[in-house]
Amino acid sequence: MLAVVNQKGGVGKTTTAVNLSAGLASCGERTLLIDADPQANATSGFGLSTNDYEHDLFSLFQSVIDLNEPIEVEQVILPSVRPNLDLIPASVDLAGTDLLLASRIARETILRSLLRPVRERYRWIMIDTPPSLGLLTVNALTASEGLIVPLQCEYYALEGLTQLMNTIDLVRQTLNPSLEVWKVVLTMYDGRTRLAEQVESEVRKFFGTKVAQTVIPRNVRIGESPSFGQPVLEYDPRSKGAVAYLQLVEEVRGYGASRVR
Repeated sequence: MLAVVNQKGGVGKTTTAVNLSAGLASCGERTLLIDADPQANATSGFGLSTNDYEHDLFSLFQSVIDLNEPIEVEQVILPSVRPNLDLIPASVDLAGTDLLLASRIARETILRSLLRPVRERYRWIMIDTPPSLGLLTVNALTASEGLIVPLQCEYYALEGLTQLMNTIDLVRQTLNPSLEVWKVVLTMYDGRTRLAEQVESEVRKFFGTKVAQTVIPRNVRIGESPSFGQPVLEYDPRSKGAVAYLQLVEEVRGYGASRVR
């Protein structure tokens, strides 16, 4: 299980989650994408709206509190939004998760428990997290074995990195000892600028081999595809953005295979 995480917004986190999931599924591997962001952009990224489903991730959290209306995880999964790809959608209601679970014991581990019945069904489970370090993100970190960290190639993107790493270390020490960063992914990369090169140099110096060899370029097609309800891999598979994400898919698959061994 992988969480795509960065508490800073606008770094390509949801775009990475959507295209990684779509790419892994296109390789014939059973994949589940969980939209844990109240903005529900990963859900709309596949052309879905709140009118298309009755239950979402918040329904699952709510069922933990309201035992009179139990909901199983299977009831929330939208099957086959793409071949080999299922989705647990989000809604704006997720913004109330912290308040809903405020008094719940072991609230940081609820998502891990909820997903346990379906974990063996999928080769990949991907969680798109909100741009914060709140309870939803901590639940995703606790449930996951690996992290994909998209990082925009701009100076301000580096500023929050220390806070993110401190949170990851804290979760590893107290809730999930097996948690590790799989790949740091440089996004919105413009090779014409010195800043992009400087950010890449700093990130590779800090993370070493954890930084993906593939960089995701600034690309108009990547920005256009969500408005058409498609991953860029579908919208324009020959674009530079789509090619880069396919290369990233292969990196993630390769790293996953090495972890199994």
